[in-house]
Amino acid sequence: MKRHINLHLANLAASLLLLLMLLSAATSVARADSDDGVIRVKSAVPMSEAIGRIKADIAAKGIKFFLEVDQSKLAAEADIKLRPSTLLVFGNPPLGTQFITANPNAGLDWPVHLLLTQDDNGDVWAVWTDFDWIAKRHNIRNRQAQFTMATMVVKSITSTITSK
Repeated sequence: MKRHINLHLANLAASLLLLLMLLSAATSVARADSDDGVIRVKSAVPMSEAIGRIKADIAAKGIKFFLEVDQSKLAAEADIKLRPSTLLVFGNPPLGTQFITANPNAGLDWPVHLLLTQDDNGDVWAVWTDFDWIAKRHNIRNRQAQFTMATMVVKSITSTITSK
């Protein structure tokens, strides 16, 4: 009888463990499915200084700077109030065009778009699209080293604004 109870308890424990594993896996999938691919880094400096530091680091790295769009200025010209928001567009064509050669639609995400925005609390954020997310979006599976390099470069660039 005791052996039967122990066997029953072991089966129950195994079933509970399996249920927990399934629930954990389902939760992970739900998080991945709801992931919007947005990465945010909080700045320790005001907006204008953050923009200056990022542009200086881009230049110091020899990366091509394409465009600065002051979205809040454009909104003001249309009589719309918008918190400070500036889009910086930059890239390294020998690296970025490799994504486009893998899938021409990846041109929607290249060159790099880095948004500097200020929230309601006055905090400044650097925001960009996660490169792994871009790879999945465009079904690019043969450029992992290049996506890793792009991630390292943008993290390096945004690290210039994380301390005073």
